Amino acid sequence: MAQRMNRRRFLQGVVAGGAGLLILGNSRSVWSAEANSKMSLAHVGCGGRGQELIDGFSRTSNIVAMCDVNQTKAGIKYRQFPDVPKFEDFRVMLDKMDKQIDAVVIATPDHTHAVASAAAMHHGKHVYSEKPLTRTVHESRVLRELAGKQKVATSMGNQGTAAGPYRRALELIQGGTIGQIREVYVWCEGGSAGHKAAPAEDQKVPPYLNWDLWLGPARMRPFNGRWLGWSAWRDFGTSNLGNWASHSANLAFRALKVDSLWYADAGRRPIIKVQAWPQEINAVGYPRYERVRWDLPARGDLPAISFHWVNGYDPAGRGNLEEVMGRPLDWGDNGPKKWTDFAGCILVGTEGKIYSTGHNATFTFLPAEKFKDIQRDRPEKVESSAGHEQDFLNAAKGGKPAWANYDYAGPLNEFLQLGNVATQIEGTLEYDPLAGKITNNPRADGLLTSEYRAGWSL
Repeated sequence: MAQRMNRRRFLQGVVAGGAGLLILGNSRSVWSAEANSKMSLAHVGCGGRGQELIDGFSRTSNIVAMCDVNQTKAGIKYRQFPDVPKFEDFRVMLDKMDKQIDAVVIATPDHTHAVASAAAMHHGKHVYSEKPLTRTVHESRVLRELAGKQKVATSMGNQGTAAGPYRRALELIQGGTIGQIREVYVWCEGGSAGHKAAPAEDQKVPPYLNWDLWLGPARMRPFNGRWLGWSAWRDFGTSNLGNWASHSANLAFRALKVDSLWYADAGRRPIIKVQAWPQEINAVGYPRYERVRWDLPARGDLPAISFHWVNGYDPAGRGNLEEVMGRPLDWGDNGPKKWTDFAGCILVGTEGKIYSTGHNATFTFLPAEKFKDIQRDRPEKVESSAGHEQDFLNAAKGGKPAWANYDYAGPLNEFLQLGNVATQIEGTLEYDPLAGKITNNPRADGLLTSEYRAGWSL
């Protein structure tokens, strides 16, 4: 509970930091809108994280449509905006209100991020989607290509990107402050539920839930309330590689220009190698703990690097992290559980290390004494952020692309979801980021995508 409350306060602070934001106009109808005009926004997913996004965006924009399949979860915001049209199916909403909507904000379970984003972009709408970008590798690639084709502004919700310390750490890393970097460690203490079998009991669908629409593109199955804990099931969630690594791996991924592998010269054919050591191989649910390693080739003048991921209480993984950190991690068993230790990353350089907390919104040097005189609060060379949501809105009004736009967020999510594929396969996988294919294991390559039910597509 303390973890959730602290995360909520952090996100509320980031949203508040974007006060004064303006929802953008869509490229087909209101590109000529004046900069101070209020834009019309549709929200898909109005409970949970969706509530916080509604609070932030509604300060300076018109909410013209709201959509949710769970009337109970959406109830708080539905009552707050009683006159706004409500829908259960975002496809119906987009068809009926196409000309009234300028942008769409998506905060649904992971398995419907892609279909909702794609539907909005096919209607020419700018899209802000909460992390992770998608559930599968293939979905991220399709959204990136579709955003370019439709010429819409996009952003994924990894809010730490807007923080001053994130951008300061970026320029320090790229400026060589901690020397040459060859290793990165990213972690989350949370783990997963380790579900080994699908729920066996068929239950009655509660009257407030549209079960068919909740399933969306996933295959039909009888209702059971356990499915609603979607993050722990492979059919619906992405576990902490989506939930936390979207934040915690962000600084290293950008600073070390990993995304450049997706845009490399076709003659190079860069290969990413990935291997996982899960608690057990399980195709139904995510393991209670796991380790994943990615080996990446050189990028320009940057050397080859290894990325390491530890999720949950993996004894070997935790011990390795603590050795790199130079102190015990507090995961609730080494003192009062500290929010800063719950998730984070360490970049290991030849001249020192940078340790960044879970959202990559703060960082410290290791050893601290060696770098004590370096300013850490704000960037000095790279541009500052107007706020994560505001950067997206500015982009949609014709400004610079948001840092978390799909050209960047797409490769980041492909990279992370490769880890979730690797936890289902023994041995090392070889991934071609240009082709979007695993080249040495046909079964693993098949896990990059999934079949959709009739009526659902990208």
